[in-house]
Amino acid sequence: MTQLDESAKRALAWPGDPETPVENCTPALARQQYLDSFADIQRPLEDVAEILERHIGAIRLKIWRGRTAPRQGAPALLYLHGGGFVIGAPETHEDICRTLANMVGAVVVSPDYRLAPEHPFPAAIDDCAAALVWITEQADALGIDPLRVIVAGDSAGGNLAAVVALLARDGQVPAVIGQVLIYPVTDQLQTSDSYSRYEEGFGLTAAAMKWFRGHYLPDAASRWDWRASPLTVASLAGVAPALLILAGHDVLFDEGAAYAERLSAEAKATTRTWPGQIHGFVSKRRAIPEGQEALEAIAAAWRAMDPALAR
Repeated sequence: MTQLDESAKRALAWPGDPETPVENCTPALARQQYLDSFADIQRPLEDVAEILERHIGAIRLKIWRGRTAPRQGAPALLYLHGGGFVIGAPETHEDICRTLANMVGAVVVSPDYRLAPEHPFPAAIDDCAAALVWITEQADALGIDPLRVIVAGDSAGGNLAAVVALLARDGQVPAVIGQVLIYPVTDQLQTSDSYSRYEEGFGLTAAAMKWFRGHYLPDAASRWDWRASPLTVASLAGVAPALLILAGHDVLFDEGAAYAERLSAEAKATTRTWPGQIHGFVSKRRAIPEGQEALEAIAAAWRAMDPALAR
């Protein structure tokens, strides 16, 4: 088995008060703990040209315009944050959003979608789909090109991004030109071998994933719904080109690799794997240099997906 990278070991031992395992938390405590854990590890946040907040009803959206983004006709990214469908917010992934906005010269929009258990499946999907519709409808006001939108997300957000891309393929939401799936949840059965290999000791644990699933999918039958487990969708043909970012020491590795294999066979996909890395390494780029490498790979893939950027 590949050895754990030294940077991942350091990140796992990041100084600070020990966190309560998420499966022993209330959702409220888990949310606050997660938000607090990101505050230090993201600093200093990159400056961007503009930061906005907007609302779609009760859904808050945070918007960052990159320093070199044009005022009109800019490329856009809908970024869906991770957190097991229970925790997280645009602020917990602000470093990723700001950095990509600057790297590509783009506008990045991240919705504060509704969380479980107060709002179980499929509320998060509905909110993310609504955010994509809103982006295209508000394209002139946002200064973006509605035909140059990419969807991305990590972990639970990677699940949501995969689902939104499939909804776009099926014409249920506006089209996207690409998708970036960062260690995505693709199979809610949680039976793959990586759940045993990396059950604990590598950050995200199998017990935590079971806790998240219990809140998001209180009806066990929903685990087989392709919108919860996109790996079970009948066909991936016609879905937007994808980049998958995987961490080798991750309970989600096998399901991410299986989804990447299907995408490569049925649509178009590129997979980048960091064998010695842990779940969440992209969000921890201040402590894990490989996270910066992954962001650079995402920016390069985004440019390749967007013909106007590729020129």
